Amino acid sequence: MFPLGGVLFPHAKLPLHVFEPRYRTMMEECLQGDGRFGVVLIERGNEVGGGDTRFGVGTVARIAQAGRLPDGRYVVVAVGTQRLRVRKWHADDPYPEATVELLDEPRPEGTAGARRASVQQLLTRVLALRAQLGEATTPEPMLDEDPVRASYQAAASAPVGPLDAQRLLELDDADARLTALEHLLTEEAEFLELRLSES
Repeated sequence: MFPLGGVLFPHAKLPLHVFEPRYRTMMEECLQGDGRFGVVLIERGNEVGGGDTRFGVGTVARIAQAGRLPDGRYVVVAVGTQRLRVRKWHADDPYPEATVELLDEPRPEGTAGARRASVQQLLTRVLALRAQLGEATTPEPMLDEDPVRASYQAAASAPVGPLDAQRLLELDDADARLTALEHLLTEEAEFLELRLSES
């Protein structure tokens, strides 16, 4: 398990610079195995040094690319594949481990397609407003036709904080995730438009 200060969504990329000895060991073992590890958001504490408190829902990551530097550090690109729920944390020695349950994604109902289109429009609007204000933005994604994949793409691209991202990850279906994104992005657009009108 790799506790981090940000949320990884299924289908999203995760670049990592692995320098702590315990995580170097973990990467070596992952690369010798199936290349998978769990990522969870740190609730309290720091990424470095341990002693943190972690959320219970995270994402399985699969190593897509990895390079080992001469001093033993790793540069890794992983991709989120599936949500997980931690059933039990084990000792952090030599690195964090847990017993997890993989979470299935139910097929969305008919309204999810319309919500996907609405979220695409809102995301376009929010990213354009942020650009007008001179703020850093992510490239605008063209959301997949599949509402499940689209809900994760939008969640990964939406300018939300880690706690809102965690709430989106914990939602059990695409329709609920897209509905939550509609609300979050609508509020963000209204806030950005207000700031723009005052500038």
